[in-house]
Amino acid sequence: MRRSIDDLDHSRDLRSAIDHTGYYPEVVADSVDGAVGGEPVRAFYVHHEPTFERDEVRRHLTVVVLTPSRLILAHTDEHAGDDLLPEPYTSTSTEAISLTAVKSVVVTRMTANPTAGPRPPAEAVMTIGWGGVSRLDLEPAGCSDPQCDADHGYTGVLASDDFSLRVSAAADGVDAVGGLLAFAAALSASTQH
Repeated sequence: MRRSIDDLDHSRDLRSAIDHTGYYPEVVADSVDGAVGGEPVRAFYVHHEPTFERDEVRRHLTVVVLTPSRLILAHTDEHAGDDLLPEPYTSTSTEAISLTAVKSVVVTRMTANPTAGPRPPAEAVMTIGWGGVSRLDLEPAGCSDPQCDADHGYTGVLASDDFSLRVSAAADGVDAVGGLLAFAAALSASTQH
């Protein structure tokens, strides 16, 4: 679901979007409301994703919310009963990140047949980095001399990719891709510091 950034409070629209998924709306809304903490909702994106595990369908719901001061991430999973909780249950994790801590908003757009003129992207990926999770990719360093057998140490890349969300028009609908891009634009505009 797509919402633009403005001075309005979109809390009711967010609740309607959560209700529309039909995925434990009371549980999800309670968790999101607790994380938002009464701040106005400036923009949001709700992504309902089924996955297949052997012969079972498991559902996941991710909600990202932009408030005036924070980025809220909420993810809800459903689980079969186990030894500790014998009945089926959900688990919801929320994280609140200060907008001043967001270091990067990376948006990748995949557009089919780009020579055919302007068209909406077929897929989009939004990756947000704030330094909570970093990945270090190392490889042996070398030089341009093919005869050199000296140890040149290592070279590498330190990448921050704390959160990533991918949507496609084929799986999620054309509006889902546009909605993710609109949320990413609103977040980018809010993190200019």
